[in-house]
Amino acid sequence: MASPTCSVLGVRALNRATLARQLLLGRATMPAGGAVAHLLGLQAQNVKPPYYQLHARLAGFRPEELGRLMEERQVVRMVTMRSTIHAHTVQDARTLRPLVQGARDREVGYFRKGLAGVDPGALAGRARGFVEEEPRTMGEIREELLRQWPGADPQALAVAARCLLPLVQVTPRGVWGRGGQVRLTTLERWTGEGEGETEGEGMDGLVLRYLAAFGPASVKDMQTWAGLTRLRGVFEGLRPRLVTFRDENGVELFDLPDAPRPDPGTPAPPRFLPAFDNLLLSHADRARVVPPEFKGRNTSGNQSRCVLMTDGFLGGVWAAAGGAVTVELFRETAAAVKEEIVAEGEAMLAALGDGPGKVRFGSVRG
Repeated sequence: MASPTCSVLGVRALNRATLARQLLLGRATMPAGGAVAHLLGLQAQNVKPPYYQLHARLAGFRPEELGRLMEERQVVRMVTMRSTIHAHTVQDARTLRPLVQGARDREVGYFRKGLAGVDPGALAGRARGFVEEEPRTMGEIREELLRQWPGADPQALAVAARCLLPLVQVTPRGVWGRGGQVRLTTLERWTGEGEGETEGEGMDGLVLRYLAAFGPASVKDMQTWAGLTRLRGVFEGLRPRLVTFRDENGVELFDLPDAPRPDPGTPAPPRFLPAFDNLLLSHADRARVVPPEFKGRNTSGNQSRCVLMTDGFLGGVWAAAGGAVTVELFRETAAAVKEEIVAEGEAMLAALGDGPGKVRFGSVRG
């Protein structure tokens, strides 16, 4: 049985613990598939962000490694947490999607006016048969469903299909250096129904894995990450196996007894992260990585900007264009730190750009 604690973890202690779990205090020497599993998936609304996420976290990462996993159908891109597209190992896709399916079913309910007279089971069945014949675009799926329900709202039909079925984006979409229209089929058809399936770990297992990747964390933190509610009972059931802390606001935080909690003074190197990196999206209170004075500065309208982490916290934004990276810093920064930022940016360009490139400091639009 774990021994409970009443220690208070300050912002820097939480920051360093989270960075350690996120492989951002030092690049890890693990394969790309292992990192995708450890991180419980990578935000993947667009093609390139998963590659930038792994470059920031893994020693010697090459984009071809993740691309090969996608082509070999060991990693898939599909809607899971927060109704957003993530890149998951096949095992996690099969485990996670059922756990968040209730939230996806509720999402369909938001479009019920546009789905008047549409039976969800019939819709799911027709869409499944259509995409399992061959991968289809979302436009093709809408047209097929409109043939059966011509009076329904086309967007509502598309959302319902996306939510009711575990649809994956098939390759070459998502593969580094290759283009491709978004085409969808079911997880089962793409990966082989039942092959390599992970034994159901349930919500208990998901909580433990979330803490391993994002802890220490509160119940609300995990609910924010997963897009789920009513997880208090799961945490309470696991309490004997966990340790607890408080943050500076008195919020209870849960953690794995043996998880890393580095000294708050541990150095944190600069890291370039893409838009929508889960580091910045997976806690109800983001102060552990976003200083209050910079809240909202990594977004422009409803778009997220690529972020630069300095000393473990949001310190600026960046954009790449024409073989160069422009960095906008949010505060005065020592010359030595700027040198580290330039070296990190040049390494990123060498690994993920078109070759050696320049890093400059200035304003980033948008």
